[in-house]
Amino acid sequence: MQKLGTDAVYFSPIFESDYHGYDTRDYRVIDKRIGTNKNFAELVSKLHEAGIKVVIDGVFNHVGRGFFAFKDVCEKKWDSAYKDWFNISFDGNSPYNDGFWYEGWEGYYNLVKLNLNNPDVVNYLIESVRGWVDEFDIDGIRLDAADVLDFGFMKELRSFCNGLKPDFWLMGEVIHGEYTRWVNSETLHSVTNYNLNKALWSGCNEHNFFEIAHTVKRLYDMGGCHYRNLELYSFADNHDVERIASKIINKDHLGVIYTLMYTLPGIPSIYYGSEFGIEGKKEQGSDASLRPHLELSDYADAMTDNPLTALIAKLGSIHQAQKALCYGEYKELLLTNRQYAFARCYENEDVITAVNNDEQSTTLHIPYQGPKTQFKGALSGKDYMVQNGSIEITLDACGGDILI
Repeated sequence: MQKLGTDAVYFSPIFESDYHGYDTRDYRVIDKRIGTNKNFAELVSKLHEAGIKVVIDGVFNHVGRGFFAFKDVCEKKWDSAYKDWFNISFDGNSPYNDGFWYEGWEGYYNLVKLNLNNPDVVNYLIESVRGWVDEFDIDGIRLDAADVLDFGFMKELRSFCNGLKPDFWLMGEVIHGEYTRWVNSETLHSVTNYNLNKALWSGCNEHNFFEIAHTVKRLYDMGGCHYRNLELYSFADNHDVERIASKIINKDHLGVIYTLMYTLPGIPSIYYGSEFGIEGKKEQGSDASLRPHLELSDYADAMTDNPLTALIAKLGSIHQAQKALCYGEYKELLLTNRQYAFARCYENEDVITAVNNDEQSTTLHIPYQGPKTQFKGALSGKDYMVQNGSIEITLDACGGDILI
């Protein structure tokens, strides 16, 4: 992770569950299939020593049927002290023949929806978060299914976390919608940018940079044309969607996609294994092939032998070094179906990205009216001069450069 230039790692659910992690049994015990509480605390400590912060999945919308409070309801029915922890009707029945009906997430009755309007439930979850920081020293939470979470709960969680630890980070899983509903000073710091994810792969597949640029502009306008108002979590793939190497038609476009992801507004991320270009498709309704076990020894030489791995490592180091790529405002400079150039501007620093998704090399004249007179290509090593209000740049087929 250090070689890739990453400074944080986000773990999918790690707590005791019925089966796959999103059906929690115990929010305070690490799943015995992967280790112990002590193991995880030691791992977080090692990551912190390496300068890497730790974010874990918070599954607060629902629990598994093995969750202690739900088991108590199954046993005691209306006499259970926990019956109001869930959305229950004793006038019906469940597919499991429990003798009562309850709300399951999106109709999945192995995922029992919590009643987040119940103060006891909210207190239990918030105290669990307090325990995660006290015991493990985590730095943030990714909220599963944030698009259906109660906003009152998210506000209470944000208020609590603001005083929990400096820079504690809350990121939500949101597919569609007006992202500012979730990303603001009262709820979350960031959400998953599915809009950009779709635009990246389909824009390259269809040789249509207009889709990508228009998506960026729409999101930028959503944040009031100020990047710090809407810092979104960028990704080329994740545990719920097919690997980008399987979705892209021309594998040479992978470099273009990652160059864009690391330089457009957003917080870039890599789904484990995709730095090596591994593939994975949904098969027979299963996500198993998206989440394979990997032997790192199989990729020991990737940094030198795999051009994609080397490129992502380079992009990571560039992103870390350039404040404009972390905090800079966005300005579109040039746009055609197959060529795209934009600037990220922060204080007196300008960084220009230029990409070409054509299968032929191309020469561009990028208009530039900023304060700089010369740039260095961070990917190519070439020198570029600003002459008569433009920069001439030749890009390889399916290639790009970052001008610093």
